Parts: sequence; structure tokens; C-alpha cells
Amino acid sequence: MLPSNGTDESLPQDDVEKKVGVEENSVVMVGEGSSEVHGVKRGLKQRHLAMIALGGTIGTGLFVGAGNALLTGGAVGCLLGYSIMGVAVYSMMVSFIALGEMGTQFPDSGNFTHFATRFLDPSIGFALGYNFFYCYSITIPVELVASSLVIQYWNASINQAAWITPLFILIVAVNFMPVQWYGELEFWFAAIKIVAIVGLIILGIVLDCGGGPVGGYIGFRYWKNPGPFAQLAAPDGTIVGGAWGRFLAFWTVLVNAAFSFIGTEVLAITVGEAENPRKTLPKAIKRTFWRIILFYVLGIFIIGLLVPANSERLLNSNGNDASASPFVIAIENAGIKGLPSVINAVILIAAWSSGNSDVYAASRTLYSLALDRKAPSIFRWCTASGIPVYCIAASGSFGFFAYLTLGNASAAEVFNWLYVLSSVTGIITWQCILGSYLRFHYAMRRQNLSREDLPWKAPFQPYLSWFGFIFFGIVILMNGFTIFIGDSFTVTGLATAYVCLPIFGLFWLSYKLFGGDGKRCGPFNMFRLTTFVSLDDMDLTSGLKELDEMDVREQAKFEKPKSTAGKIFAAIF
Repeated sequence: MLPSNGTDESLPQDDVEKKVGVEENSVVMVGEGSSEVHGVKRGLKQRHLAMIALGGTIGTGLFVGAGNALLTGGAVGCLLGYSIMGVAVYSMMVSFIALGEMGTQFPDSGNFTHFATRFLDPSIGFALGYNFFYCYSITIPVELVASSLVIQYWNASINQAAWITPLFILIVAVNFMPVQWYGELEFWFAAIKIVAIVGLIILGIVLDCGGGPVGGYIGFRYWKNPGPFAQLAAPDGTIVGGAWGRFLAFWTVLVNAAFSFIGTEVLAITVGEAENPRKTLPKAIKRTFWRIILFYVLGIFIIGLLVPANSERLLNSNGNDASASPFVIAIENAGIKGLPSVINAVILIAAWSSGNSDVYAASRTLYSLALDRKAPSIFRWCTASGIPVYCIAASGSFGFFAYLTLGNASAAEVFNWLYVLSSVTGIITWQCILGSYLRFHYAMRRQNLSREDLPWKAPFQPYLSWFGFIFFGIVILMNGFTIFIGDSFTVTGLATAYVCLPIFGLFWLSYKLFGGDGKRCGPFNMFRLTTFVSLDDMDLTSGLKELDEMDVREQAKFEKPKSTAGKIFAAIF
């Protein structure tokens, strides 16, 4: 282990006790004048984390959104886009866990905002936290509306509000329960999605080999006609031809694939509520790569074999229900009846599960901001069972905006716009996580600390993190490039693609100028600047004593399975 003095040298000695405390099975922040304080509880088990790692990457983006990616990039362009983005997402996840395993304030729920504060600049942590809070809060009503639209696949005569209301109440109710309820639900929902996608992949292989009622052997027919790559079609209908047009179509898929992977980082939020995090988190993260390969890359590969990229069903799909899914198109082309309703039920589970995770992620991010004193102190308060009720209430209240879309087409368009904004904000979050890790990595070198002493060492570092950091930066800058082709430019299109950057900048600049704790400066002494953390001054030791003590307690509670069934269960989860 790295050396630890058990104190936080970044604070005055008298204030150390007020910074952080670690009780058994909980994490607390003690504030001035507090006689008693509760924190979030460690109620998420290894199997919960294993399934949350999966659940964050399997959703409507794979079941439905892959159809649009296939249409845009062609079979091979779509496959390459998802594969490369999967590697970039994996680089972000292993970089996060390397940060966490260092143990610097590891119990902090939603802690990547804390890492940005500790390793970069408090103003970056502030901007990252509120942008991430916004990212997930604003998607709560979007997922509620999406769920109600999926239900209308079976009965379109009933008003959407009849479905939004019970779905909304259920999401909020689950999040007001102890965290193990959230973990248990996500465990079973993820299990359903995994069974569904594995079953669809196996069925796809059978259909491709000619095992369906109609259609016969397909093989790589659609890779030849209409071809492996599509040509880029700009919003105004302009077709970009040749190799350049095929590359741009592939790049568009790359951007779409990034949106499909949004939610992977929710696992990072769970560290403050995970049992035995020094073992459970690395175990879940290390398997993320293979799960991305199995479910996304293999799933996209099968889709490209079964459905031609120029299918009329893809061109005319409205994207709201199972009819938009390339899996459904392949099944119906093969003459199989009944499965579209089953797939639609899985899409409903995926959409509702996403809304449930949105409330969890937003509330824990707000809680983390409060722990770092970047949000009102009321949001630090938890019940005795570890529920940050005020954070959940503030996050869940965004769900009421779902009712604004009822009977209002323009409002629905606004929510679609906001959904894209939240996705770009998610990519900004990934880049900040990677930036925090890179600073942490080079600070260890500067202070002559060996990575061999870390509880878990991330692979291929710092090269993997540099790849992800640069790659995500390019994606952010290029995500709206199609509006500059032909006559496609619109103010709305420009705002959709890039408004997240000035929003992040506004949060950053406001805290940079007024959020510091040093001497006032500037005109009328109105500024109090934050300080960018230097490699020499970076605190890499405080908090380790508490974490080591927690680790001893956690290890004592867990025994290696002795039975064959127990060993198999441990290997899977």
C-alpha cells in the first residue's frame, strides 16, 4: 500500500475531522454543527455490480438505435464504429477504476466529480458534477415518454398519461427504497436483457445459415449488395460520394455509437454503496470489455448479416417501437410470428430501467456535489438506511416534464433535442474522467510512487487513457459536422451539436472566478480564483487510513465459496 498518514493535508488540521468519516457499511460527511449524520450504505453486492455493468450498455441503443446506425454506415461501417467506440469506452472505465483503487476518498458516492476536483481543478469538478446531474435528470422524462410510446405498440387508443403516471411513481418509489432494491431490480432487468440479446444473436446465426421458415441461406449476401459501406447523406439530402463519403458515413456511426454507450459510467456512481469495493469494482470493470464485444459488437455483426442497409423498413421506421428494431425486421423477413411483441416488451424494460438508473445517477451526483460543498448542505442528509431523500426528490422532480409532451408535437421535439444534448454531456464526462486519471498517473511518477503498490493496476496505461481522451475530444468537436454539408445548416442543428460546450464552460468559469478559497483579486476584489492542482502538490495519500480500515472489515465478511455451485456463481458474477 501507499503511505498514509490518515489525514487530509489539503485542509487545516482542525478541519480534518469535518472532511470525511467512514463508518461500517456507510460513508458520511460531517459538517460543522452536526451532532449526528448518516451516509449512504454499502448495499450493492458483487452480482448487482456485475449486472449494472451490463445494464448500462444494453438498451434501446442496441435493440432499436442500431437500425439507424446500419442505415447510416452500412454493415461494415456500423460494425467498425461500434467496435472502435467500445475500445474507447473501455479505456474510460479502466481509467476510472485505477483512480478508485488508489483509494483517494474512494467511498465518495459519484466520486469522479471529486477526482476532477482533487486531480485537476475544483472548478472542473464543479462543472462536471452539474453537467452530469443535468445529463441524467433531463433524460428521466425522455425515458418515461419512450416507455409510454413502447406500450402504445399494443394499444394506441389510451392516453400516454395513463402509462407515464404509474411508470413515474414506480421509478421514484424504487429509488426511495434502500439501495439494495435498486441493485436487485437492475440485476433482474439486466438478466432479462442479456437473455434476450443472447437469444437474438443465436437466432440470427440460425437465420443467416438458412434455418428460418422462409428466405433460405443468407451468408454475407448483404455485404456484397448493397455493399459493406453506405454513402453519407446530409440532412438536406446531399449525398457525398466516393471513398470520402463512405468514411464520413462511418464517422457518423461512430458518433451514434457513442450515444448508445452512454450509461456505462453509472457503475462509477456505485462505488460509495458497493460492498467490498476494492474487489467488486475491478472484477466488474475487467469484464466490461468482453461484454461490450459479446453483446454490442457481435450483435451489430449479426444485424449487418441479416438486414440490408437500404431496407425500406429502416428508411421508413419511426423509431418508437419494435418495428424500428433490425432484429424484428430480420425475424419478420424470415417468416417468424409472435416475436415482435416479445422484443417490444424487452425494449420497454430497457427504457424503464434507464429511467430508474437516471434517477439513481442524478441523485448520487448531487449528493457527491453536496459532500464536496458544491451544493446546499441539505443534499448531504441521508436517512438512517442510507437514502439521500432530498437528492432523490430533486432529481425525480424532472420526471414531471414528461407530461409537457402530451398532445404537443413541438414539446416532443424539444425533448428529443435535450436527449441528444445529454448524450454529448455524457461524452464530456468520459473525457474528464480520463483527464483526471492522466493527471493522477503523472503525479504518481512525479512523487516517486509505484503503481505496483496499487490494489489494482489498470492495463496499457497511460496509452489507453491518452487514446480515449483524444478520441472523445475529436468526437465532441465533430459530432455535428453534417450540418456544414450542402444547405444543411440550421441554428437548431448547431445548438444541438455544440451547446453543451458553452454550458460546461459557463459552469467552469463561474466557479473558477468565484469558487476559490484564496485571496480576492481583480477589479473591486470581486474574484476568488480556484487553483489548478500541480503534480507536486497533488494529495495522493489522505483518506488511505480510513480506506484500509474499511478494507479489513469488508474482507472479514467475505469468504471464498467452497461449493461447486458457489464457485460457478462467483466466476459468473
